[in-house]
Amino acid sequence: MNANSGSSLRLPQSELTFGLLMMFLSVVLSPIMDIFSKLAATTIPPAEVTAARFIFQSLFALPMMAVRGQWGVWSWRQSGVHALRAALLTLSMVSFVTALQVMEVADAIAIFFVEPMMLTILSSIFLKETIGWRRYTACAVGFLGAMLIIQPSFQEVGFVALLPVVTALCVAVYVMITRVVSHREDAWPMQFQTGILGTGLSLILLGIGKATRSAILHPVIPDLTAMLYLLGVGVTAAASGILTVYAYRAVQASKLAPLQYFEIISATIFGWVVFHNFPDAIKWLGILIIMGSGLYILWREQRFASKPVSDTSETAFTP
Repeated sequence: MNANSGSSLRLPQSELTFGLLMMFLSVVLSPIMDIFSKLAATTIPPAEVTAARFIFQSLFALPMMAVRGQWGVWSWRQSGVHALRAALLTLSMVSFVTALQVMEVADAIAIFFVEPMMLTILSSIFLKETIGWRRYTACAVGFLGAMLIIQPSFQEVGFVALLPVVTALCVAVYVMITRVVSHREDAWPMQFQTGILGTGLSLILLGIGKATRSAILHPVIPDLTAMLYLLGVGVTAAASGILTVYAYRAVQASKLAPLQYFEIISATIFGWVVFHNFPDAIKWLGILIIMGSGLYILWREQRFASKPVSDTSETAFTP
């Protein structure tokens, strides 16, 4: 649907308000998931935190599939594609939680938001979407903003500061694949299948970790506090995903996308409240540059992209 195609295609005010509210609640919940992930990762390996997230994603998708009459719907024809999507999400989550072990939440999330810029470039290369020089310039500026955050973080924690970039790249490829698949399949079975496959992959990683004694992958038996943190990760991740589903059902992705950048602000607030961390002036400059570049890319896409963004909720993944 083209937002500029005439008043007859405009959303009713109630639907627009509902969609914006759902997205706002989603981007408020997403950093809370990261807060729980950081707390859990003090005693639990990132692969185990990742497994907890996928398990809860699958459990929360089951009732909705039953209500919608989609129980047991599996897209075997696309099983290889869904396995790839699950692998990308697993790698992205393990990378991000590993970064959260030593990085501030706001810094990691801000760096992650180079993802729309990576998606723009990848879509140009693989999906043959028309990208002008202005958006390429905005991408370059956004990456420079990320460097303002990465550089001091790199001095503090080393190469771990690059892991949010790995997360962003994995999610960008995931979104690009989902853009193609989502036109043929429903979002809820896709989410359920991704959750099941992601759980399986996470368990394989934990098995490898047990054999190799890797600090990132080696499973441990969580105590009660860690279990509550893992529960918090799963519940907030599932709730945020469900809210996003309903947001994208009600409102065009192009209208909702700018709200996603509020996640950086909410992450900063929660990080300050829980961990007493607050970005310094240089990092704030990088954050503002990333947000400005991303919003400009969204604006250009809405006006000049060769085809409008019409992704389902599955395209909106936040680590």
